[in-house]
Amino acid sequence: MTTVAARALRIVLLTDEGLVPDRPRKELNGRDAELRKTEYDVIGGLQNLGHQVTYVGVGSELSVIRQAIEEQKPHIAFNLVEQFDNLPFFDQHVVSYLELKKQKYTGCNPRGLTLARDKALTKKILTYHRIAVPRFAVIPPRKKFATPPRLTFPMFVKSLTEEGSEGISQASLVRDADKLIERVAFIHEKTNSAALVEEFIEGREIYVGVFGNELLTSLPPWELTMSKKDTPVIATDKAKWDPQYQKKVGLKTGVAKLDDQTIRRIERSSKRIYRLLNLSGYARLDYRLTETGRLYLLEANPNPQIARNEDFADSAEHAGMKYEELLQKLVTLGLSYEPRP
Repeated sequence: MTTVAARALRIVLLTDEGLVPDRPRKELNGRDAELRKTEYDVIGGLQNLGHQVTYVGVGSELSVIRQAIEEQKPHIAFNLVEQFDNLPFFDQHVVSYLELKKQKYTGCNPRGLTLARDKALTKKILTYHRIAVPRFAVIPPRKKFATPPRLTFPMFVKSLTEEGSEGISQASLVRDADKLIERVAFIHEKTNSAALVEEFIEGREIYVGVFGNELLTSLPPWELTMSKKDTPVIATDKAKWDPQYQKKVGLKTGVAKLDDQTIRRIERSSKRIYRLLNLSGYARLDYRLTETGRLYLLEANPNPQIARNEDFADSAEHAGMKYEELLQKLVTLGLSYEPRP
């Protein structure tokens, strides 16, 4: 039975200009369909709840948002924007604009987006609070560097600010200085951002969804596994977006089989990290869990993928929350959130 919201709302869906759901879904296939999956699922879910939904593609002009607010007078904006003017680290400015316009919105606030977007800043804050993270170094573009003296191989190289596994492949795991130099240069060219080099933590890949503003809910820990034993368990770009590759390596995600004590520890840690980073709305925290039981936070992802049958939604459903219920909860959290100084 389809859940129906207590009252119908006017909702404007904000998404990246290149991902607007402006074609029949059946016309899409491959990567194009995967990238737009969230937009179609969210619109369909909100409409199933009885809400009136329109969408706006955001590129390099804020005027489209202002126009939508003036014309539609939405109760809330469902924010799926991940960049502005093709710059991922400008997504927080879109949310700041919504706050300046006193427009309610779903997802994370500007401060939380800023802190979590910079993966090095995230690690510095958490290290100060004695939360385990991999040792790391930041390599800016166009700067000569040597192997970071505090780090040991193998190392993992990724963008300091990009999300969605941009620039990440099996080659991101490097085991000598030559490969490190090569991969850092690739990240600089591919993502036009600084490279984050961190020690690779052997262990299980665990994801934890958290939602809430003041009162937080932690979803069941979710685990990424691959049946192909000679492939390191890494959430690469292909692992996230290429169904054929997923099948090739036997990629699966599902509830992590952990003892109750470990689950409680992960839940406490997740809520603490969420608060330390000033997150709101919803987020996914990515961990490595070693054989000895040590938990390392790899990164925090506010406004993670919220598509149907993806990790966040599946974890919520495992906890008893159907997809439409989850969307309605995010809307309710957005309506109740008040910006703080």
